[in-house]
Amino acid sequence: MDYERNFAPLDEKDDTDQAKIRDFLEKKDPERTEVLVQSILHAGQQEPVIITCDGFLINGNRRKMAIERLLKESPNDENFTYMQAVILPGKGEEGGPPTLVEIEKIENRYQLQSDGRADYYSFDRALSIKRKVDLGFTLEEQLADDPAYAGTTSAQLKRVIDRYEKDYLDPLACIDRYLRQFEREGLYRTVSRGIADSEGRWQAFADYSATYSRYFLDPRRRLEIGISEEEIGKLEEAAFDIIRLRTVPDMPKVHMIMRDFSKLCRTQEGKQALKSIVAQVDPVLPPDERVNEEGEDLTLEEIDAKWEAKYRRPITYNLKKASQSHQQLKEKETPIELLEEAHRKLTHDNMALSAIDNKDLRRARELLRKIINAGETLESEIYQYTKNIKRLANKR
Repeated sequence: MDYERNFAPLDEKDDTDQAKIRDFLEKKDPERTEVLVQSILHAGQQEPVIITCDGFLINGNRRKMAIERLLKESPNDENFTYMQAVILPGKGEEGGPPTLVEIEKIENRYQLQSDGRADYYSFDRALSIKRKVDLGFTLEEQLADDPAYAGTTSAQLKRVIDRYEKDYLDPLACIDRYLRQFEREGLYRTVSRGIADSEGRWQAFADYSATYSRYFLDPRRRLEIGISEEEIGKLEEAAFDIIRLRTVPDMPKVHMIMRDFSKLCRTQEGKQALKSIVAQVDPVLPPDERVNEEGEDLTLEEIDAKWEAKYRRPITYNLKKASQSHQQLKEKETPIELLEEAHRKLTHDNMALSAIDNKDLRRARELLRKIINAGETLESEIYQYTKNIKRLANKR
């Protein structure tokens, strides 16, 4: 998607474009590719690939790439000369050729059939879900293919759909707004190059998206932290500037900053510091700073490096100023305010226990026991304070 936006559409029937797509796939997750190569080398091809009648590969790109690599290394080995394939029907055959939506359904089912979980990095998963939805393959229909949700009630499935929207589609919507801010629509590579990308920003957007929906879109919560609807745009611009910078000296990782971003907005001084980031930072470098000495266009990576070097100081200064303002407010919080906030979280609409993964149920029970014990201890202490106050009043 990034390549087609930045260069030209890719034609799957063109050998040069096929080589380009193969290169994308090989670089995306080299460790996984190596495991597959070794598996096929020792045990052969275990599953057939799925192709259309005219040879378009629907499922099995990585297997094809692995077998081609093995054939190149051992050109005389007949085991790597052919691939086992299931060929879908064509015109005039029973069922006819598959539609685009049917092709997406096949891909979706093969991704989910083994253990009920898609074989995707979260960012890829989000883009895949969105592409399928745009083709008319609804999220509900996609999840119906997942064995993990077989037999669920409509209410349970609704909660799962809500969770998928929150975990995948909402962060992707934030990424699209981020790319528009920096005039990079569709250039997803500038967000993350894959699961092995140590500089990937997906988690930062996942955490910002949770903050955005929980606080910025909720009028009641906005009122609690003192944010007006008109301020959301500027605060989001500041958040995106921080995410683009990626690392801030002497500050938590950027995804942790996004997780607590609403807290930085709780004081007037903190909000003003964040707005100052927007006032001092331009999202796009001027034309003369996007070329080298020979007048040639810089790469996106080179532009990012120049942008970061130019704006690291004002972003860092203002972010730390907002953080310090929050810390000062935090030190002034009263016990009753902390208790009210704890109660709000425990009774929040998102506290849907059915959404907890099975593997986390034990941990959830442990946390609840700790909360109950802490609550009983506090209640006992407050009761004792009440008795002492009454005793003193009676003495007087």
